[in-house]
Amino acid sequence: MVIKIVEKDDEYYQIQYLVDSLKKNKRIDESGAIFTFEGFVRGTEKSIEGEKIVDKMILTTPDKEKAQNDLEKIVESVKIKYGVYGVAIVHFIGEFYTGDPLFLTAVLGPHRNETLDALKEVIERTKFDVDFKKEEISNTGRKIIMAGGK
Repeated sequence: MVIKIVEKDDEYYQIQYLVDSLKKNKRIDESGAIFTFEGFVRGTEKSIEGEKIVDKMILTTPDKEKAQNDLEKIVESVKIKYGVYGVAIVHFIGEFYTGDPLFLTAVLGPHRNETLDALKEVIERTKFDVDFKKEEISNTGRKIIMAGGK
């Protein structure tokens, strides 16, 4: 099972790698769904204040080992809660530009409903429970847009 925090320029992964790794799961014959998610840098955002143009995003974690352990705990609890067979995650850290992937995840399960619910929980818990910080640099300035962890 793939659960990794990766420096952007150290290793390269695409969502298909996660799918392929899940298809090697010994329970693949019992499976009926794989759902995937790729979070990436949005380049523009329109609001009533005007258009924000993102130059880059810097994603960090103060403790890579703790963040890795937190991801592993999320995976184990989601597998138990939803009865899914596998969860793969690659979360990148470093400096990113429009369209660059930040977070890849895929879930293998017996049916679409619980597999999709498991995917949603992995996404939300990773965003709010793991200590990652996103710093956005745009035409409107520098802003911390998310800091998770407890």
